[in-house]
Order: sequence, then structure tokens, then C-alpha cells
Amino acid sequence: MADKMEQLFRLYHRELQQLAYRRLGDRDLAADLTQDTFLRYVSLDRQERTQSISNPQFFLIRMMRNLIIDFCRSRSRRGTQASLHDLQDELLDSSPGPAELLLLREQLRLLHNALDELPEKCRHALLLNRIDGLGHTEIAERLGVSPSMVSKYIMRALSHCASRLGLMED
Repeated sequence: MADKMEQLFRLYHRELQQLAYRRLGDRDLAADLTQDTFLRYVSLDRQERTQSISNPQFFLIRMMRNLIIDFCRSRSRRGTQASLHDLQDELLDSSPGPAELLLLREQLRLLHNALDELPEKCRHALLLNRIDGLGHTEIAERLGVSPSMVSKYIMRALSHCASRLGLMED
């Protein structure tokens, strides 16, 4: 399955990224939404992918358009609702119970192991993007590779981590 996903990524990631960029005007956001599109596609049940999706290109484009719509809606709703949500979080006791804490620790251990299994550049690209919030262009400059290669590194890292955490089939 990994080879098929890599082939789909190679075939369609540029088209999807350009679609998102044309709609949003932000290359880094377009790259992030492209990765999210592929991650959602990968996390679909294998049977669902093979039986109900006859045209992966069309399906990926539809997923991307939906993500763009969701992003635009959430961006337009920010403000009053965000502050109410923040207030609600402060009022509620959000500390996990013992069982939840144990589960979270196990997931963290699995994530650390998955990250340790990755090649250095893949791991570094993912961490710079998701933890430090850097865009693909900035990461490419730091790693000395192209932004396209950064996209491939991050996609590979996300797919590997999701697989190790049991969020998708191998």
C-alpha cells in the first residue's frame, strides 16, 4: 500500500497544492492542506478506498476542496466563539484521569519510537513543521533540499507515525 500511496502522492500532490494555493494565496498553508488531504485518504479503510473510489484523483480533489471550505469557515468563525471556547476550557477541569494518563503515556512512547525509526531529515522536517511551525520553504532552506522534497519527507513521516500509532493500516 505504501508504494501505491507514494505513487498517488507523486502524481497529484502538485496539482492539489496548486489548487489550494490558488484558493488561499498561502503556499505553506497549501502544502499543509495537501498533506492533510493525503493523510485523510491514507486513513480511510482499505476496503472503502478500493471499492467506493473509482477515481482517486477526483476523490483527492474533492477532499482538498472540502478541507479548503472547512478552513475558510473556521477562519471566518474565529473571534467571539474562540474566546468563549477558551473560557470554557479554563472553567472545566481538563486534567486526565489515571487510565487516560496511562493511555496518553503509551501513545507518547509509541510516537517517540516511531520518530526514532525515521531517517534524520524526515524526522527533522516533520518536527520543524509541526512543532516549530515552519513552512516548507523555510524547512527546505534549513535542510538544503527543495520544498517538494520537504513535502515528501513530511508525508512519509506522518504516514509512518500514523501507522505506528495504529491510526491506519500498514
